[in-house]
Amino acid sequence: MKWLYNIGIFLYGLGIHISAITNDKAKSWKLGRQYIFAALRLQIKKHDRIIWVHCASYGEFEQGKPLIEKIKQDWPEYKVLLTFFSPSGYKHFHNYNKADYIFYLPLDRPYNARRFLDIVHPQYIFFIKYEYWFNYIREAYRRKIPFYVVSAIFRPEQYFFRFYAKWFLKQLRKITFLFVQNEDSRHLLQHHNIMQCEVYGDTRFDTVLETVREVQENEIVRRFSEGRRVIIAGSTWEPDEKILHALMTTTNYSLILTPHEVRPSRLQSIDRMFHDIEHITYSDALARDKRDFSGIRLLVIDTVGLLKTLYPYAQVAYIGGGFGRGIHNTLEAATFGLPIIFGPKYGHFREACDLVDWGGAFCVHDETELQETFHKLTADENHLQKSGQICRKYVTRHTGISERILKRAIGAPSEEAKTLQPPT
Repeated sequence: MKWLYNIGIFLYGLGIHISAITNDKAKSWKLGRQYIFAALRLQIKKHDRIIWVHCASYGEFEQGKPLIEKIKQDWPEYKVLLTFFSPSGYKHFHNYNKADYIFYLPLDRPYNARRFLDIVHPQYIFFIKYEYWFNYIREAYRRKIPFYVVSAIFRPEQYFFRFYAKWFLKQLRKITFLFVQNEDSRHLLQHHNIMQCEVYGDTRFDTVLETVREVQENEIVRRFSEGRRVIIAGSTWEPDEKILHALMTTTNYSLILTPHEVRPSRLQSIDRMFHDIEHITYSDALARDKRDFSGIRLLVIDTVGLLKTLYPYAQVAYIGGGFGRGIHNTLEAATFGLPIIFGPKYGHFREACDLVDWGGAFCVHDETELQETFHKLTADENHLQKSGQICRKYVTRHTGISERILKRAIGAPSEEAKTLQPPT
């Protein structure tokens, strides 16, 4: 199986190199790794004490970020090496100032794994959530470097647990410890004789709580929301927008709509769908320095990266994706103490399931259920406030995960280390 795995990795890399001729993402993937070992040698010093944190892409970085920042705060004697597998993660965060070194991860071939660890010489390794590169795992195991997987989730349908996957399970047993998100994952691993695991939860809770402290006022959105009751709809797709349009005809609330994609065709589709409701895009409002939103009930956010800063202006949150592959991030809305509504595809998201059970979030299957749920929620101010408070309490109850993980993995920070200033 090891040979088949390595052949598969080789063919995967070959496929990306061929795709790079015409595909920009594949080209970025290839070019980002072209001189990576020379760059690593140039930057990383032999005396550096390295903690290596690997994130597959953008989403995993949100889970790795609180871990990195806690390391820099409490273990400043270490330097942090941050790696990404995908161009989307690297491009967004290659200037992240809390990591000392940021690189692409070389393809998981045996020679690359040996060469990478020779240069980097990490004292601890943390992989975030999903990625398992078995040559790196095996080489770290051989060198006795502690290797941890953080915020992991396992499900019976994953390839680890297929009849042909004994080799993969054997590799998982070489991981020092797996910090899993839920009891189902722990039970599944232990059923397969992978005992070095425990439930610690999701480090994203630490990230989103910090968002509340860092959020800055948005003048355009403040003016639009002033004196109104507002729904914020985050990461929506067309099926979400259809039922939201129907809701807008039965309520006096205004809507801030943040589509998951902001390409021109999506924005044109939204424009057509909401033709009977006075609306404006964020970019237009910004360009015109608009101060009077009288009569305008819909603000379409056509700029990437604003969503998490907009929740303070709303009373209710709708999270998109529930009529497709699955809902998007509910934690940001919950952190700001908003009751949450979403579609039926939420079962794979622990926090969404918990919030429904607690009474802070509500699932709807069609426009009729959305209208009924929304009007029941907003008809009673106490009910509205209580649901939001449940969401906020849920987030605060689950924070501090990063600190507990690091204390388990590295040990409590020494008093001497606490007095050190993090390297610039």
